[in-house]
Amino acid sequence: QVQLVESGGGLVQAGGSLRLSCAASGIILPFNRMGWYRQPPGKQRELVAVITTGSSPNYADSVKGRFTISRDSAKNTVYLQMNSLKREDTAVYYCNLFQVGREYWGQGTQVTVSS
Repeated sequence: QVQLVESGGGLVQAGGSLRLSCAASGIILPFNRMGWYRQPPGKQRELVAVITTGSSPNYADSVKGRFTISRDSAKNTVYLQMNSLKREDTAVYYCNLFQVGREYWGQGTQVTVSS
């Protein structure tokens, strides 16, 4: 059983920063993909950033240059540093883990950017 626990969401003014964390527990294999997706109000869930073991991160065009994903494999934790936040970044952010053909999701954490 795999569990993902997110933290770090909240309310921030436009131009501000937040850092999300996601800790994975359970059977975590050395090779996997971890990342972040988000679901803005009234919209579908979309990819924000993912990072696969041994590979460079991939980012959505809308966050390139502003968000940085990183991981601590020893702690099975992935982070999302979000800078220069915009109102359109408002969403529920979900942590995601993909390994051996199975996908796992966290419960989500709300990020609200005010003007």
